[in-house]
Amino acid sequence: MDGIMNKIRNLDAYPKINEDFYSRTLSGGVITVVSSVVMFLLFFSELRLYLHAATETKLVVDTSRGETLRINFDVTFPALACSIVSVDAMDISGEQHLDVKHDIIKKRLDAHGNVIEARPDGIGAPKIEKPLQRHGGRLEHNETYCGSCYGAEAADDDCCNSCEDVREAYRKKGWALSNPDLIDQCKREGFLQKIKDEEGEGCNIYGFLEVNKVAGNFHFAPGKSFQQSNVHVHDLLAFQKESFNLSHKINRLAFGDYFPGVVNPLDSVHWTQEQPSGMYQYFLKVVPTVYTDVSGHTIQSNQFSVTEHFKGAEVGRLQSLPGVFFFYDLSPIKSSMSRSCTF
Repeated sequence: MDGIMNKIRNLDAYPKINEDFYSRTLSGGVITVVSSVVMFLLFFSELRLYLHAATETKLVVDTSRGETLRINFDVTFPALACSIVSVDAMDISGEQHLDVKHDIIKKRLDAHGNVIEARPDGIGAPKIEKPLQRHGGRLEHNETYCGSCYGAEAADDDCCNSCEDVREAYRKKGWALSNPDLIDQCKREGFLQKIKDEEGEGCNIYGFLEVNKVAGNFHFAPGKSFQQSNVHVHDLLAFQKESFNLSHKINRLAFGDYFPGVVNPLDSVHWTQEQPSGMYQYFLKVVPTVYTDVSGHTIQSNQFSVTEHFKGAEVGRLQSLPGVFFFYDLSPIKSSMSRSCTF
């Protein structure tokens, strides 16, 4: 202990001066140590503030026209098979993207959430190499197969060579495919059997959509969508199910590119379905954002706020289409964020 005291005493930067020698004290050494620590802390604190990059935010009127909006999403449905769920997008300008498949990946999940298979979006089995074709009331093998569309042909020479082709032809006509077993292509491909085999599976869907930069919505819903009397409907009869479990987790949802400081309020949001069927609705207010970093690099992106709502079904009659819907509206005000150093 005496050795420590002597060392501290020797650190005294302000020794008392007597007639012929300096007198260092313990209290002087303690004051020297404490003041040195305080000075170093103040120095680094001021240096950090001096070098700190400050973010300046301005609000301006958004005058951009004719741009597109990129929607990045990653959503998991733990109790909805990939062969059932589809993605649609539409906006107030009248443009529709029904049963979107491009730029979307689906992962089949087992009951424990493990990945069974990952593939680009697409429903249906591979086309039959030598399927049966009807000619004059008889069935025969034919290499140049041209399957029937069962009344949904747009022209006499149209062919439906797979179950998916027939469903797409029906969708364009605005018809529902009530019983796939009556369709030769669907029966031979085992459409209903495939759905039964995937019973109890989940699905992870991720990718992006490129839409017009106007108000609209996109949604995940069971069945193939089509227009009937100017009403957007989904063909649910083909799956022969009374209800669908739409429990879901939004792993990520973003409008545009990532930039430092952005907060996407729906990331990691989880909903567990407690009613037989219903519509999950998210109402988003999207604010265009321009972010400029300290080097002058500009990122065109968006921020958004959200409110949530669940619309259930009355007993005996479904009042709303089961699905997860995202309704977005664009703010006329743009946020301009610039980051610069204070020195």
